Amino acid sequence: MKSERNYPAVTITSKGEDFLNSGNRWVYEAEVIGIDKEHNNGDIVDVLSRKGKYLGSGFISDLSKVRVRIFSDNANDTFDDEFFKRRVRYAIDYRKAVMESMDNCRIIFGEADGFPGLTVDKYNNILVSQITTIGLDLRKDIIFEALLKCFKDDGIIIDAIYERNDVASREKDGLELYKDYYYTSDNFDRNTYETIIEENGIKYYVDFVNGQKTGFFLDQKFNRELVSRIAKDKKVLDCFTHTGSFGLNCVKGGAIKVTSVDISQLAIDQSKRNAELNGMEDKVEYVKADVFKYLDQVKKREYDLIILDPPAFTKSRSTVMAAYNGYKRINSQAMKLLGKGGYLVSASCSHFMPEELYVKMLLEAAEENNVTIKQISYSQQGKDHPIILNSNQTDYLKFYIMQII
Repeated sequence: MKSERNYPAVTITSKGEDFLNSGNRWVYEAEVIGIDKEHNNGDIVDVLSRKGKYLGSGFISDLSKVRVRIFSDNANDTFDDEFFKRRVRYAIDYRKAVMESMDNCRIIFGEADGFPGLTVDKYNNILVSQITTIGLDLRKDIIFEALLKCFKDDGIIIDAIYERNDVASREKDGLELYKDYYYTSDNFDRNTYETIIEENGIKYYVDFVNGQKTGFFLDQKFNRELVSRIAKDKKVLDCFTHTGSFGLNCVKGGAIKVTSVDISQLAIDQSKRNAELNGMEDKVEYVKADVFKYLDQVKKREYDLIILDPPAFTKSRSTVMAAYNGYKRINSQAMKLLGKGGYLVSASCSHFMPEELYVKMLLEAAEENNVTIKQISYSQQGKDHPIILNSNQTDYLKFYIMQII
């Protein structure tokens, strides 16, 4: 079957069609039946059903198991430079509309902004990008130039674009791993590796060269504020503290004691620096330990509020049940330690862990401990990480605040 346009046409199975229709934006290698013409790795292709129905357009990867990543479902789109420049403008205008401040903000969030495999975070006057797909890697010049121009048009001068292209998933698309400045203004020091941001009235060092991802997890901004509101007069245990952000928000909220735990010495060191930056070093105890083992040592009712915000326990469907057991273990441990009346924050940042399965896990943990969980709030990622309701890849963060009763 041929595409009516000039793009190569990828025909997929009925299973692949159902997968797209169910809210996914990826076409897996196993679902590809054929391609009607020669193409280069990273080209734009049209995806068709067996009957020739247009299903969307995307970037093809000849090496990845995700063979096509859909970025448009409009058969009338023409994918020239102006198309991608408009996409950049739309992404910035959206953040201008929904965010109180764009000083520290995710500017481009992959599929949610029509750029599958691209992340761009803004820390003050620095943009930090990460590209994991060849289709966008080939078009980064257009995108980065559009970012600089759009911000300039808005009266915002960007002094640097730093590429954090050191993530292993790039290799699946045959891309090299590296990190370096793509662009710097004339007076910018290229030896700069960190900046200081402010979020919810708290300052943080952001090491965008060596830190995880792009240097800071912006997606929990509003959730950290929610936790801060219930921390007053409570003894808090902040597990998987990373940069110490939840613990510091609890101090700001009036917690009487905060213990922050992480297995990474780098995370502990970063957290301590952030505490010192805010004059909170005497209000937080930092412990380097495996959280699972640490929870086994904590005395019952030693804490009034336990925060569980672990890294993703699963990054594929094949390991979902192993992740389920990991989540269940730590949540059960926390419920047992808190006892009735305690408060529990429980989060998962994997889109492979569906909300209904996560709730099932929480209920099983509660049943094992003979307690009931009262939901105080349920939230997801921040507004600068938008969720496309018919795109499962954009819906990943689950964040529960509960009381044990």
